[in-house]
Formats: sequence, structure tokens, C-alpha cells
Amino acid sequence: MSKTVTLSRTLKLPSLVIFGLAYLTPLIVLGIFGVIASQTGGASASAYLIALLAMLFTANSYGRMAAAYPTAGSAYTYVRRTIDGRVGFLVGWATMLDYLFLPMVIWLIGGSYLQAQFPAVPMPLWILGFIVLTTVLNIIGIKVADRVNLVLMAFQILVIAFFVALSVAQVMSHGGAGGLVSTSPFVGIDATAAGIAGGAAIAAYSFLGFDAVTTLTEETINPRRTVPKAIMLVALIGGGIFVVVAYAVQLVHPGGNFTNSDAAGFEIAQQIGGNLFGAVFLAALVIAQFTSGIAAQAAGSRLLYAMGRDGVLPRSIFGRLNARWHTPVLSIAAIAAIGLIAMVMDVATSTSFINFGAFVAFIMVNASVIVYWVKERKQGRPLNPLLYVLCPAIGMLVIGFLLYQLDTNAIVLGTSWLLVGLIILAVSTRGFRSQPPQMDVEEMQKLETTH
Repeated sequence: MSKTVTLSRTLKLPSLVIFGLAYLTPLIVLGIFGVIASQTGGASASAYLIALLAMLFTANSYGRMAAAYPTAGSAYTYVRRTIDGRVGFLVGWATMLDYLFLPMVIWLIGGSYLQAQFPAVPMPLWILGFIVLTTVLNIIGIKVADRVNLVLMAFQILVIAFFVALSVAQVMSHGGAGGLVSTSPFVGIDATAAGIAGGAAIAAYSFLGFDAVTTLTEETINPRRTVPKAIMLVALIGGGIFVVVAYAVQLVHPGGNFTNSDAAGFEIAQQIGGNLFGAVFLAALVIAQFTSGIAAQAAGSRLLYAMGRDGVLPRSIFGRLNARWHTPVLSIAAIAAIGLIAMVMDVATSTSFINFGAFVAFIMVNASVIVYWVKERKQGRPLNPLLYVLCPAIGMLVIGFLLYQLDTNAIVLGTSWLLVGLIILAVSTRGFRSQPPQMDVEEMQKLETTH
């Protein structure tokens, strides 16, 4: 009898945190700084602080579910096992918008940066380079990808630290040490409550990805304790970086007026460090996209693997692990194939509907925590209502507000994607009369056991 191939448990808390931060891409705070500063009238630090507080409620819910169900699949698994398999399928289908297409967007943005700097090289070649490198690293194994992520994340954090240090030096050269203490980055120059709320909605997009840590549950040592800690640490560390950087950079450039708000990061980098630091900043942005691509592709492939293993997607394709590498090679390849679409798309179109799937998943994970609390209470196992009822309820309201803020194209495309999933579900369940295929309990327990 052949030995069952399972995902290898090699990851500890630091590795999960690095993975989550790579997915978040901390440098994105500088990439979209101008947009948020313009929206908030110079109160970008407030926007990120509000977004951080909002995301922590949903991070709590992911932590609760990761402890209860330490298996791959993230939102899809949590909703399927607490609410209903059919609802779980639709949540997994919505989540695929985020997990499947986000790597494509990451590679597209990275290719755009490089093509702008080296216009003689066609952008499709840059995109193909991103795809091939990240795919090879993810196929070889999460441990190798983890080591690469550590090195590249260190460089990214170093550039952020230099950016903040140069910003501090710039402020001190004009106003002394006293200039470092100011309420301006929080209250802005011409800020309004509506503007700050809108800026917080935009800033919340920077946090998308902290939930991706849950997709590596079956590759984590002692996941019931490690994964919830990692989720909260990623949200807190990432949010802390966003607030500190926004505060420092807003001191250098008060208000929200820029020559080009989309390129404000480059403008300020050259202002505080000259052309040399501007070039370093560009390199850091490209590297940030590379590390984020590794994490996003790994997370997306684990979602496909979980759904394939359950039989919701073709098990022979997506539910298999490579015997040598212990990784879902065909699922990783599928993400790479989707990434090729970036060669014929633009950033605006490709990003228009990703957040729809993420916000749907966030809402339903919060709901699943409340349902889990009700079920446990009926079984005589009361849980803390603050963590399992109040926080998830607040999380649902906050994410619902962010979902409402999406533009019309995102809502139309996202809803259309859900309708396609609904049709597939109706066919596979004979008109919703039966549950979608799922893995039996014995196999689940085998996969949850540390080997």
C-alpha cells in the first residue's frame, strides 16, 4: 500500500508572520500614499489607524476559526464546516476572485514598474519572468519559498526604514526635533470626516492578505496555537508599519496635493534622498511585488488544493500533491496559467473585482464564528461572547461598509462571478438538494495529524 502524501509541517510562528507580511507587501503604503493623502486631505495616518482597528475584528474571527479547524481552505473550510457546505462552496468561489487573480495583478504591477524603467524590454517578458521564478520556488516547496521571502522581506523593511529615517532627517532639518511631534498627519490640513472615512476604506485594501496565513495551516507546526497568533501579529505589525510610515511621510509633505498622486512615493523619495534613493525605492517596489507574488501564488494554490481534495473541483487535477516536493504542483501551475492573462490586461481592469471576493469572505468568516459559538453553547461548551459574538458582529458591519464603498464595476463583476458559481453549485447538488462533495472525517483527521 502506497504511503499517503501530505503537506509537510515545517513552518513556525516567525515563518508564518513573514509569509503574511510578504502577502501584505508593507511597501504598498508608499505606493498608494498619494492616493490616500489626497482623499483624506493630509490625514493619511488617521485613515490607516482606523483601517487597522477595523481589520483587527476580522483578524480575531480568522484566529478563532483557525484554532477550531486547523486545515487548509481558509474561509471556504470555515463556512462549510460551521454553516453549510453549499454556502461554503459559494464563499470559496467568491474567495477565488482574490486568491486566483491577485497573483496576476501583483505580477502585472511588477512588470509595469520594470517596463517603465526599461521601455526597450516588452512588458510580457517581465511578467513571464515573475511567473516562472515564483512558480519554481513554490513548486520546490514552501520551506524554500519561506527562506527567499525572509531575505527579500528584510530588504523591503530596510528600504522602508531608510525612507522613514530620511523623512525624519528632512523634518528635523527644517523644524528641529519639535517638528517630529504633530497632529497634522492625523487631522490633516483640509480633512473632513467623510474624506477620512473614504481614505480608511482605501487603506483597508492594504490589509488584504493577513487571512492568507490560514491557507498554510496544514504546513504549520502546532497550528491551533500558532496560526491565530500569526494572524493577529501580521495585522498588528503590518498596520503599525502603515501608520508609522504614513505619519512620517505626511510630515515631509503635509496635505494631499501632489503633481501626480499615483506617483507620490517616487516624488517624495527623490525629495528626501535624491535620484539615487529614488532608484533604490523603485528596486524595492519591484522586489516587494516579487515577494508578494510568491506568497499570493502559494495561498491560491492551497485553496485550489483544499477544494480539489474535497471533490468540489476535479480531485485528479487539484487535489493531488507531488510525491517528491509535497506541494500541489498542478494547482500552482494553474495559478501561473491565470497569471499569463496579465499580458493582455491593464491594472485598473484586473483589480476592479478582486476586493469583492475578499470582502464577501471576511463577512462570512465573521458570521461563521457566531454560528460556531451558538453550536458550542448548545453542546454545553460556552465560549467568550466578546470574542465569538460581539467582535465578529462589529467585523461584519465594518466589512459590509467597505463592500458598499466598492465601485460599480467591482460589484457588477463580483456578482456575476457569484452567479456563475451558483449555477455550478445548482448542477452539482441537483438543484441544491444535496451537499457538495467533501472529504470524509477519517481522511481529514489523517491530514490534521502532525507527521
